[in-house]
Amino acid sequence: MGADAAVSKADRMETAGQEEGARAVRATVIESRPSATYLVRLANQAQVIAHAAGAGTRNFVRIRPGDAVIVQLSPHDHTRGRIVRRLEE
Repeated sequence: MGADAAVSKADRMETAGQEEGARAVRATVIESRPSATYLVRLANQAQVIAHAAGAGTRNFVRIRPGDAVIVQLSPHDHTRGRIVRRLEE
């Protein structure tokens, strides 16, 4: 098999739907804010305002303070992002 066989299913799911130039990072939700936005803290202690996107909003996935999430940062404004996945821990 080729190089595609070395890529795991989880890696393909993680990168599916990502825009060119967007960077996905792990973060922790600090607080819920108005208008369905969240304040999240990245691993480097930076704080970002993010909104829920994708299947989480369609299937009503509840996001609470303390939850671990994957945030896709905007390539133009690194203080904004969208939550693409809630991690189960």
